[in-house]
Amino acid sequence: MLINIAGGFCWETLQDGDIGNWERMHRMNVLTAATMTQAALPAIRRSDCGRIINIGALGALAADAGLGAYAASKSGVHRMTEALAKELADTKVTVNALLPSIIDTDANRQAMPEADTRQWVSPSAIADVMLFLCSAEAASISGALLPVSRGGV
Repeated sequence: MLINIAGGFCWETLQDGDIGNWERMHRMNVLTAATMTQAALPAIRRSDCGRIINIGALGALAADAGLGAYAASKSGVHRMTEALAKELADTKVTVNALLPSIIDTDANRQAMPEADTRQWVSPSAIADVMLFLCSAEAASISGALLPVSRGGV
C-alpha cells in the first residue's frame, strides 16, 4: 500500500506571482507522488491486493483566482491517478485519488483565521475513506477521483 499525501499549497495570481511557484507546486505535488509511486510499484505489483491512494484536491476540478499553480499541479495528480489505474488494470492493484476541499488542520486555521471552517474536511474523515479504499470491499474501485466532504465521500 502507498498513500501519497505529501504536497504543498500556494495562493497567488499569475500576473502578480512568481512563476517559480508553478515549478515548486509541480515538484511538490506531482513529482513527489510520481517518484514515490515509481519506487514502490515493484513491491506493490507483487502484492495480492496492492493499493495506491493519491491526495488530489477538489479545488483542482474548477480553479478559482489565485489557485492556478496549485490547481494545475493537483490536476496532474488526478491525471496520473487515472493513467496509472489504466496501466495497472490487468493487475490486482487499485489506484485512486481523494479530493478533499480545505483540510481542517492547525496550519490552515492559522493561515485563514477568519474563514468559516464548518465545511472543512477533518483528517479523520479522509483517513476513514483511505481505510475503506484499502479494504477488500474496495477491490473493484480503481481510477476514481473521490471528492471528500466533511461527512466522508
